[in-house]
Amino acid sequence: MALRHILHVDLDAFFASVEQRDNPELRGLPVLVGGSGGRGVVAAASYEARTFGVHSAMPMSEALRRCPKAIIVSPTMGRYQEASTAFFSILEDFSPLVEGLSVDEAFVDISGTERLLGSPRDVAREIKRRVASEVGLIASVGIAPTKFVAKIASDIRKPDGLCIIGPTEVLAFLHPLPVKRLWGVGAVAQEKLAGMGLHTIGDVANYPQNILEKKFGVAQGSHLYALANGHDSRSVTGGHEAVSIGHEQTFSSDQSDIAFIENVLLGQCDKVGRRLRRHDLRARTAVLKIKYADFKRVTRRQTLDDPTSDSQVLFQTVRTLLRSLPIDSNRGRAGRVRLCGVSAANMENRHGPRQLGFHEEERAKGERLGDVMDKIKDRFGDLGLTRASHTKPRD
Repeated sequence: MALRHILHVDLDAFFASVEQRDNPELRGLPVLVGGSGGRGVVAAASYEARTFGVHSAMPMSEALRRCPKAIIVSPTMGRYQEASTAFFSILEDFSPLVEGLSVDEAFVDISGTERLLGSPRDVAREIKRRVASEVGLIASVGIAPTKFVAKIASDIRKPDGLCIIGPTEVLAFLHPLPVKRLWGVGAVAQEKLAGMGLHTIGDVANYPQNILEKKFGVAQGSHLYALANGHDSRSVTGGHEAVSIGHEQTFSSDQSDIAFIENVLLGQCDKVGRRLRRHDLRARTAVLKIKYADFKRVTRRQTLDDPTSDSQVLFQTVRTLLRSLPIDSNRGRAGRVRLCGVSAANMENRHGPRQLGFHEEERAKGERLGDVMDKIKDRFGDLGLTRASHTKPRD
C-alpha cells in the first residue's frame, strides 16, 4: 500500500483572529467573539484570553469573571466567510482532495505529489506562508499517514504549529496521550474507560479488543481499539460543494495605481475561471472585494447576463466595478488599496440546461479558449502559458 500523506490544516482561533486582523487596536489583547447578553456564550477566544482559562462555548458571564479585561466583539459572519473562502481556495491549489470539517479546518491528501510539490514539510510550510500572506491569518498543520493522527498533530503544537508524524512514529506519538483524544470519546465514555483503569490511548491499545466490544458494543469497541493502535483507513473525501470560488491578495505596500490593481485582478480572474472549469461550473455573479489602507472594506457585485466560466468576462465585469470606486493617492489612506480580490458566486452546473442568448457563439468561444489554456497549463504548469502583462521584463 502506498504511503499516505494527509494534512490537517486548522486556522488558529479563527473568529477572534479575523477580528484582530481587521482591527489592529485589538491585537495582543484578550478578545472574545460572541454575545454580550445575559445568556451570551463565547464563540471564539483569542489566545490572549485563553491564558485565563477561557474557551469557546463557555458562558460569557463566566468568561468575563475569569478575564475581566476581555473585549467582547459581535460576530461578523460575512468577513469570516470571506476568509474561509480564501483559505479553501489556497488548499485546493495543492490537491483536489480537500475535505472541509468546518469553515476553518480541512484535511488535504497530498499523497504522491512529492515530485510536483516537494516534501510534505515543504507543502505545509508553503500553505502556512500563503495563509499568512494572502488571508492574514495563522494556520497550524499536522501531517500523518491517517486523518485521526493528522488532526491531533495539528492541535498538539498550536498556535502556529507544524507537527509531522511518520509511519513508524504513530504509536509512540499516540500512546502517552489521554483517552479523550480518541474520536468518539466524550465525557461519558471517558468516565467509563477510567472505571476500567484505562487513562491513556496506550492503555486502550493494550486492552483486549473483545472486552472493549462487550463494554461499548462491537462498532464502538472495535473503533476505539483500531484508533488506539494507529489504524484509520478513512480516505480524504474531496469535492465539497462550493458556495463561492475566489482569490484575493494583500499587497506588500498600499496601491493607488489602477493599472497595477487591474493587472492583479486579471490574474485572479484567470485563477477563478480555471477553478470554475475544473469543477464544471459557471457563475452568475462576479464579486469584487477591496480593502483600503485604512481597513475599510468595500464589496461590489454584478449579476451577469449569462452565467460564465470565462475569465475574460469576469475580468471585464470586476474592472467596471473597480472603476466606480474612489482610488486616489490624494485621498491618503482612504484612497489607497491594501487588498483586492475576485470571487464567483451563484454557481450552476456548466453542462446543465440553459437559455441560449443572442451572443451564444461569442460566449462559447471564450469558454473554449479557457479549456485550451487549462490543458496547456495542466501539461506544462502555470509557466507554460503566461499573459504578457504578467511577465517581468528581462534585465
